[in-house]
Amino acid sequence: METLSLTEFFARTADHEPVPGGGSVSAMAAAAAAALSEMVAGLTIGRKGHEEDESSMRDIVDRAAALREKLTRAVSQDAEAYERVLAAYRMPRAKGDEIGARSEAIEEALKNAALVPMEVAVDGLAVLEMTETLVRRGNPNAVTDGAVAAMMARSAVLGALYNVRINLKDIKDRVFAADLARRTADLRNRAMEVEGTVLAAVDLFPGLTCVSITNDPA
Repeated sequence: METLSLTEFFARTADHEPVPGGGSVSAMAAAAAAALSEMVAGLTIGRKGHEEDESSMRDIVDRAAALREKLTRAVSQDAEAYERVLAAYRMPRAKGDEIGARSEAIEEALKNAALVPMEVAVDGLAVLEMTETLVRRGNPNAVTDGAVAAMMARSAVLGALYNVRINLKDIKDRVFAADLARRTADLRNRAMEVEGTVLAAVDLFPGLTCVSITNDPA
């Protein structure tokens, strides 16, 4: 699925089928945030006045590139995880041994369907945390690109976490479910905190503070 063009991906998403759905779109948003982060860091490298930031920006380029590739693969992985859940629910259950096999397959498929977006959320948060360095130390001409990366990453984290939570309710292993539920709460809180810090820094950026946002066209 990651090889589809944007036009094809959006058309596939708009189709009346369950995949790709919110999980895949969350992974795509996180990959886009990583790509923007990579761009902003790249635009900072070699820029006069940013010599002291060279090392950190090169590190961000490398990490963002790796996350972009991983998150791009996750677009397909999320869809595949959901299809495994559907396949498990479609298994026969007429006899005792079939019922047991089906129940076990459903449990494993649901766990996998929760773990895939959980990893997207973790990776999306890693991207989001990069953006704080980018908006504070990156190329000032690309500060709003850093802001967009932060907002995309935050949306990706929250979207992925909702996809984790929707699978937890049917998982019978309550220890597993409780652990992931706790982690989703921690990740959500951290994502909201970091985005708030990043956007506050952007709003104070020279050249943006003089712009008044108002509903009055006059």
